[in-house]
Amino acid sequence: MGELTTNPLWDTETKDYPSQYARMIPGISAMPHLRVVSPTLAPTVDATPAPPVNANKEATRRRQGRTLFHQLLPQPTGDRFMLFQLVAADLSVLGVVCCAASLFSPAWGLPWACLPIFAVLVTLFGFSEGLYSYAGDPPSAAVAAVLARSTLFAIGLVFIAAWDEVRPLAAFTIFASSLSGLVLWRWVRRFVRSRRPRETEVRNILIIGGGPTARSIAQALRKDPLHGANVCGFVDDELPLSPAVLGRIADLDWLARAEFIDEVILALPGQPARTREAAEVAFRNHLDIRAVPDLPPGPWPDSGIDQIGEVPVITLHREPLPSAALFLKRLLDVTGGAFGLVLASPLMAIMALLIRLDSPGPVVYSAERTGVKGRRFRCFKFRSMVTNAEHLKEELRARNQRQGPIFKIEDDPRVTRIGRIIRRYSLDELPQLWNVLRGEMSLVGPRPHPIDEVNHYELQHYRRLDVKPGITGLWQITARDCPSFELSMHLDLTYIENWTLLLDLRILAGTVRVLFTPEGA
Repeated sequence: MGELTTNPLWDTETKDYPSQYARMIPGISAMPHLRVVSPTLAPTVDATPAPPVNANKEATRRRQGRTLFHQLLPQPTGDRFMLFQLVAADLSVLGVVCCAASLFSPAWGLPWACLPIFAVLVTLFGFSEGLYSYAGDPPSAAVAAVLARSTLFAIGLVFIAAWDEVRPLAAFTIFASSLSGLVLWRWVRRFVRSRRPRETEVRNILIIGGGPTARSIAQALRKDPLHGANVCGFVDDELPLSPAVLGRIADLDWLARAEFIDEVILALPGQPARTREAAEVAFRNHLDIRAVPDLPPGPWPDSGIDQIGEVPVITLHREPLPSAALFLKRLLDVTGGAFGLVLASPLMAIMALLIRLDSPGPVVYSAERTGVKGRRFRCFKFRSMVTNAEHLKEELRARNQRQGPIFKIEDDPRVTRIGRIIRRYSLDELPQLWNVLRGEMSLVGPRPHPIDEVNHYELQHYRRLDVKPGITGLWQITARDCPSFELSMHLDLTYIENWTLLLDLRILAGTVRVLFTPEGA
């Protein structure tokens, strides 16, 4: 671990916070000095645009200049890795369906050489129809119509190009089965997404401004569940503070950290100075930034401006996410968690029996812990203490040997006989593999702290909650016996700033080593 950079987060005066993945630690600047938002990105439009008639003529000329090749190219998306996932899934479904038809009966399938051509043509026609323009799912009826046209055009071209090898029955069978397969997998995907807990997808949004425009945006976001947006409130320098108006623009730095803000929407039309000030603070805190531009009335269909309700907005800045690496981390969590549960199930059964025989009470203990962005979840552990351990905690707090809000004492009288053994080898944490599969925890990350300890955090400590908690982490394999809360926080934030998949694998390997040289948990 020697190559890890020294964590300078405790020097809160310098604001020099290097970070590889800034979005994972909102409120931390990756630059030593403030980068000012470019004047070209200011949300106000100083120059008066040409009349709509001229604008429409210019748009017509642009459309005429496009070639068929450009129309078939992938359209930009907000998340390119999501685009790759969708395309790869479509190609996989088409490959499975077409291969199955060919294997079932050669008369029902395409020649093997035509299969990749057909699959690629379907996706290209999908691009031209706007199927992959957004990471989210368009309405089901629109998707079915686009898929039907794309599949029909693709099989038509293949049939014409290889008419002497492709029978009409095969063309019809491939068209029907491919369309059914693509529609079915999208329905399954939509169903799974709808059943997934919504809080894992919610983005916290803060609106700068409290006027009619800002409230119209908030109302539109709250009424549209597809956005997955949680409007935390407003920031306004003139309105009185209230549960809705959380603070002033000068408070945006600490509001971004305390509320785990992902995005700000600048809704201060006609106030360029305040808009610029808020944009600079949001940029420094690595937040996505959208703004309401000062535009003359009228439709602007080719302007590239989005709408929230009836309010036009433009994107000034979007923080890059390591989507591919985070996807692989989640894949590691799922495979590692499932494999770990299967591998450890005999040992877990023996431990459950011993715990039951050793002392009265449940075998598995669950308690609320604070997870990513402050969300609470039930964390599972094998019970290693007496059943009234939480009530005895306050009586023993005077004997706390840890610095800061963390509670820890040696020879804890609440620990049972079996509990001392399983805690020494960290076996009491095996049920947390279930939390990993549920998406509430990761194999590697900061340990989840109890709610009463998180309530004693200082503001800079909340950066620790911007990633999923983990079963093991950098602190567990380097300084688990050190009583310093500051050192524990330092190591956790150092892990966040230097996170890579390779670092996760090294920490997991180090955890195995620590288990064979057990120390007090």
